[in-house]
Amino acid sequence: MLGGALDPMNGIGPEQLRIRELLGRVGPETSEIILATNPNVEGEATAAYLSRTLSMLEVKCTRLARGLPIGSDLEYADETTLAKALEGRTVG
Repeated sequence: MLGGALDPMNGIGPEQLRIRELLGRVGPETSEIILATNPNVEGEATAAYLSRTLSMLEVKCTRLARGLPIGSDLEYADETTLAKALEGRTVG
C-alpha cells in the first residue's frame, strides 16, 4: 500500500507516499503490477504517475476495471460511471 494518494493541494507528493518501497519490490520476476486507486482526481493522478514511473522499469501496469457495481440500479448511475462501464466491458 502506498499510504495515500498524490494530492499537491495538501502537500502530498511522491516523497510522502511509499512509492520508493514499491519500486524496490519490483524485480525481474515481476510481470505485472495492478493498480487499485480511488476513482477521484487524486487516485487518477496517482495511477498516472505510477504508470509512467513503472513503464521505465518495463513492467506491465494495469488498473482495476471501474463501472457499475453488482446489484445497483442503472437509473442511479451517472454519465461518467456508465462511460467507464462501457470502456471496461467484456464478452460474457
